[in-house]
Parts: sequence; structure tokens; C-alpha cells
Amino acid sequence: MAIKILCASTAGIETHLVRAEIDMAPGIPGLHIVGLGDKAIEESKERINSALKNSGLKPPSSFHKKIIINLAPADIKKEGSKFDLPIAIGFLSATEQISRTRLANHYLMGELGLDGSIQKIHGVVPMIQIILGDSKQPTIILPKDNYPEASFFKNSANIIPVENIQQAIMYFDHGTIPDAPELDNPDPQAPEIDISEIAGLENAKRALLIAAAGGHHILMRGSPGTGKTILAKALPSILPALTQQESLEVSAIYSTAGLLSPKLPWITQPPFRQPHHSASASAIVGGGSPPRPGEISLAHRGVLFLDEFPEFHRDVIEALRQPLEDGTINILRAKQNITLPARFMLIAAMNPCPCGYYGDPKKQCSCSLQSIQKYQRKISGPITDRIDIVIQVPRIPLDQLLHHKNNNESSIVRKNIIKARQIQANRFPETPWRTNSEIKLREMIQYCSLAASSETILSQAEKQFTLSPRAIHRILRVSRTIADMDASENIADKHLAEALQYRDYQII
Repeated sequence: MAIKILCASTAGIETHLVRAEIDMAPGIPGLHIVGLGDKAIEESKERINSALKNSGLKPPSSFHKKIIINLAPADIKKEGSKFDLPIAIGFLSATEQISRTRLANHYLMGELGLDGSIQKIHGVVPMIQIILGDSKQPTIILPKDNYPEASFFKNSANIIPVENIQQAIMYFDHGTIPDAPELDNPDPQAPEIDISEIAGLENAKRALLIAAAGGHHILMRGSPGTGKTILAKALPSILPALTQQESLEVSAIYSTAGLLSPKLPWITQPPFRQPHHSASASAIVGGGSPPRPGEISLAHRGVLFLDEFPEFHRDVIEALRQPLEDGTINILRAKQNITLPARFMLIAAMNPCPCGYYGDPKKQCSCSLQSIQKYQRKISGPITDRIDIVIQVPRIPLDQLLHHKNNNESSIVRKNIIKARQIQANRFPETPWRTNSEIKLREMIQYCSLAASSETILSQAEKQFTLSPRAIHRILRVSRTIADMDASENIADKHLAEALQYRDYQII
């Protein structure tokens, strides 16, 4: 009779339930794994043999039978070493080296070391999520080092952390449950820069607050050293903490990427990602073999800061079109189609020209008109059209720089942003939306309606600046956010006027 062990598999952050079926029959001796597994799964035969032998058990090589392992469903690609433990337990059960009485409703995952130890794996969070959707109060046996991230689910599942295969055997034979490791409660890491520490730049900081309140994308332009980078790095100091659902979404991504640690088992603050401009398209977007989340997915529900924006490869910049619009990224390969979440705030910074000083009041630009135009055209119209707010970051006057006083206003600013976010959450109670930047076109009339006077203002702006329909929709979303910051039920003329001033894309 074939033995069935329940487990799970990940591809990107997509997860599938898997059954490891073990059968023994007469034939050429050996361990055969079928079910569309990758190289790591094929190599598990050697890890399992050594781990069982070094743990005082009979390995597959000591049985003169044909041992077949089927990872079902067979048409789904399986990846990684997470199947070592379920295959080993299934084999021990099939050869009656351990009891079979506790196998029902048990899910196993873990990589085996050659000495029988059970090593940490990636993707535990999304795998537990799909297990909970399949079974009520399941028992999940996993590596001890993965327990901190799995502990979030301990009220919904029986989480059993094991350090080696002997502990797993003791559980199945005698019901002995190893002691769970103690969990730390790490304090959230303080932001690198507090917005109250930045001197001057009041208009830029106002735009940053609007972006934070509504989850809007923002492009900052200015000469080198005017404060664009420091503004971006100060943004986390005013962003509200992630909700429980958002924390679960982000932690699942980081779990898949192997970026969770015992010191930071859960992501509770909005992530801040700052890739270098030399990063490849796959590093930013995601992909590879096996597929991994890229920077735009690691910035999900947080901030993606692209400094020196025009210096990024053209294919990287253009790849932002879909996630900026839809909040997801579809990775298409010949044998695979993966959708990754990418609902982030884009904070981009750029100089106005190659030398950086075009339009600077104190330093002369050395670039030709042609080189300036070529530089600015690196950011295409379709990309700039998807950015909600564009601001100029001027030089900070010396007296403000030298005599600035830190007034510790970030906590107050954050409270105001939380209030605005709460208004938005109350507005969209039955939807997956969190912020005004996510309002869909069909709901635009309902949530972003204008008075007659505001419609006149918008009509004049559309004629003067030749605004596209997409640009108009983004202006309306920003107007809605500004109104929420004023706790105003309706969008007033002043809210629309302020939103319009953030749509100037042309320098020359």
C-alpha cells in the first residue's frame, strides 16, 4: 500500500499543495523520484540516504527493492529541498520503521543535512497559508529555525519545530513534542532619517506627506545635493505601520525570498527598498530559475526608491509600467506564468541634466541643449504619466541649514497621515483597496466627484497642458487625498488646484 505524506510547494510566491506518495515494489533496487521535480529534488536521494544512515536508521540503499516517490500533482513544477523531510518520513513509514498512526492531517517540510539535522527552508509563510485553506487546525512539522516566522499561525495550526529527524520520529512513534524556541519581540527599527531633521524644503515635504497619505508615486528633480535622497529616506518616519493583512502579504514575499530572520521574523513596518541603478531587469522585476521576487515585490506595501532614475537601464524603467498601474507584475516564461504583487509607492529622484545643474541659480550648466533633451527623454511619457506628483527640490538656504531646529514633529505628522488613511479605509470597506491611489476608473465618479467650479478649473488645465485621461485620473486621486488630509467630505477648488501644481513634467 502506498504511503501518502502531505506537503506544499512554492513557485515565486504561488503555492500548491503536494502529496508525496511512496511505494515499494520488486524491481531494480533504487530510489526513484517522479513528479516534475528540479535538480535539488533529484539530489535529495543522496541527502536522505546519508541522513537516515547517520541517524541509525535503514536508508533506501539497504533495501533491495524499487522505491518510487511520486510528488503529486505531477503536472506542477516542484522546486527546492523542502521535500526531503516528507519523503524521508514517508519512506520510514512505508518500511515500518516508524508508526503510521499520526500521519493524517500532518504536513511536513524541511531540508535534511547529511547528519540528520533539519535545515531552514524558504517560503514557509505562503505554504502555511495554503495549508490552512485546505485543512482546519492542521499539524505542521517544520525546521526549528523556521519556527519564528511560523509562530504567527500557532493559533490556527499545531506548529511542531524539529531540529533533527530523530525528533520527528519521536513525535510519530510516541507523540513527543520538542520544546519550541523562545521568541523575541524585536522593537521596530527606527527610520534612518526623521523628517523633522530636514531643514527647509517645506513644499517638498508637503508633497511627500500627500504621497504618504494616499500611497501616490512621486518624482523629485533638482540639482545634486539639494536633499532629494534625504527626503526619500525620511519617508518611512511618517508612514503608518502595516496592518495585520498587509504584514502577512509582505512577510510571505520575504519568506519566499529567504529574507526573514529570527531577529525579524515578521515585517511590520512598510519596507524601504533602494536598488542601485546598475541592477538588471530581473533583479528589479523578479524572475530567474527558480523564480524569485524582485525589488518591486520586496517593496510591496512600502517604498521603492530609485535614485538617479534616468541612469537605470531603459528596460528596467519601462518594466515599471504594469506595476505602477495595476499593483502586480506578470512574469511570462516558456514553461511558467507567475504573478507577483507589486503595490508600492515609487519615489524617484533625478537631476535635470547630465551635469545636474540645468536651471540652478548658483551654478552654471555645462550641458548642450541636445544632451539635456536626450537625458530627460530617458524617462518616457508613459512612465511620467503614471507618476502622480512631480516636484522641484531647490537648494536649501544657508541660514535655514545652519539654524534649523529639530521640532520632533514626525509623530504628529504620522498621526495626521494615519487619520487620512483611516478615512480611506472607511471609504473602501468591502474592497481590497487601502489608499486613494488604488481607486479604479469605474468608482472615480463616486469617490472623486467635483463641483461645477472645480470642473471649470480642471477643464482649463486640460486645455492648457494637454492632459491625458490617465493624468486627469491621477490628479483626481491626489485631490481626493488632499481633501482627506483636510478631513473634507468633498474635493474643494483648493484641493484640485494644489493637485494640479504637481503635474509639471516639462523643464525645457
